[in-house]
Amino acid sequence: MGSSPSFDAADPSAPRLDRGAPYLRIHAVNIFVRDQERSLRFYLDQLGFELAFDAQIQSGQRWIAVAPPDGTTVLTLIAPAPDSFEYKLIGRATQVVFVTEDVTAKYREWSKRGVRFRHTPRLRRVKYESPQLGRHSNGPSTPPQEQTEVWGGVFTRFEDLDRNSFTLASFDVVSRAVEAQRHAVAEKLESERRAAQEMEIAKQVQARLFPQTLPPLATLEYAGVCIQARQVGGDYYDFLDLGRERLGLVIGDIAGKGIAAALLMANLQANLRSQCAIALDQPERFLCSVNQLFYENTADHAYATLFFAEYDDHAGRLRYANCGHLCALLLRNDDTLERLDSTATVLGLFKQWDCAIGERRLSPGDTLALYTDGITESFNDAEEEFGEQRLIAALRHHRDLPPQALLRSIVDEVRQFSPREQHDDITLIVARCRGR
Repeated sequence: MGSSPSFDAADPSAPRLDRGAPYLRIHAVNIFVRDQERSLRFYLDQLGFELAFDAQIQSGQRWIAVAPPDGTTVLTLIAPAPDSFEYKLIGRATQVVFVTEDVTAKYREWSKRGVRFRHTPRLRRVKYESPQLGRHSNGPSTPPQEQTEVWGGVFTRFEDLDRNSFTLASFDVVSRAVEAQRHAVAEKLESERRAAQEMEIAKQVQARLFPQTLPPLATLEYAGVCIQARQVGGDYYDFLDLGRERLGLVIGDIAGKGIAAALLMANLQANLRSQCAIALDQPERFLCSVNQLFYENTADHAYATLFFAEYDDHAGRLRYANCGHLCALLLRNDDTLERLDSTATVLGLFKQWDCAIGERRLSPGDTLALYTDGITESFNDAEEEFGEQRLIAALRHHRDLPPQALLRSIVDEVRQFSPREQHDDITLIVARCRGR
């Protein structure tokens, strides 16, 4: 024997599609039996095989195949005509070898189910000489040296109902490979379980980062929602109590998705809340400070778009900065629309950063909408975007609803438009001015 058998521990049944030659494998082995139904019950009930297929071919014959739980090769159970040559092959040695990592355990299991064995499992060891080439660092190769290696396994033979006989074997190399694969699968499952548990904890932690209470205002009712595409995401909204009857409305979108974006979102939220004390009188300085912290505490490529608005409940005044975010929509009570466009670039990319502050007066009946691209860039089956115009139409159609109901109506329209799997976070804030 020149070499020991090889076995792919990663996946012994996986096809090798990286070769240039056409794909080739053993699909089926014919087993000739007298009664297909009776033999089928033997393979399924006593051996624990699985039914691969059961069909009737054009000739009218029944075509049945079974397969062991692991592997891809099937046994086709054929009932030949009594006067055929194939009928004479019933009850002979099939030369089919089944491999398991523990022949003794399988022998005991099948014996209890009434399977006939020719003999008890037997151990076989084969010694063979493996040439090993010696080498010098700067000289010719030394003559080959023979190294004795041992290859072996455990074997037995069993019969089906028609006395067709098969070999049941376990090879040392196969047993080690199966055990290694089983260990790797267990480790993978445990790793996936821990990852899922950690992701659930991260989801719960991030949920607490969104506003838990709404500071009460006399002239503004408002609400926000974030529906994440994954368990955690990079969209962010917040309501900041700035004191002296003023409220900060914030919506942001972190570049990226998943855990990385969620960590950056938490960083941005912490920066905003820690610095919001200076937002009341100096919104430009507040945002410059937030940008500086975000720039210093994140990687070079990390950035976020942000819309920050400060509402004065007494004066009905809205001061805002749009830092590279989608324009906010201000639907006036006379049905006219105003877009609050960018007043600064994104946060986190530039150390030297500045912004301008825009201002609007809100009147009773005016509705403000802040949103992320998870709404406008939702696609339908025709690859059309939901878009800004549909969002505006939804705002107009549902404008008389309270903010919380208005949020639900808009999100429902987005999901009806794009029933496919959600690929981006959907985040939205709506606020309506009301009289004192």
